Amino acid sequence: MATLSGPAWDDPQLNALALRLREAHTRVADLPGALKPRLTRQLLLITDLAKRDPALAVKRLESFMIELDGDENVP
Repeated sequence: MATLSGPAWDDPQLNALALRLREAHTRVADLPGALKPRLTRQLLLITDLAKRDPALAVKRLESFMIELDGDENVP
């Protein structure tokens, strides 16, 4: 049987990233129509990046969440 060469399935850092991505996707899904498309595209890019470079995805997601929290247009 072949062994997996990727990260462990129960990696705490990847689990934390997945939870933050889920939170971000939920928040963006609840946004009004005008903001939603642009932020959804940004979030999908971060999600895709997480597959290749989780450390960079964490940094980008943190910046994204700070921007989302600080945006006066976001309820």
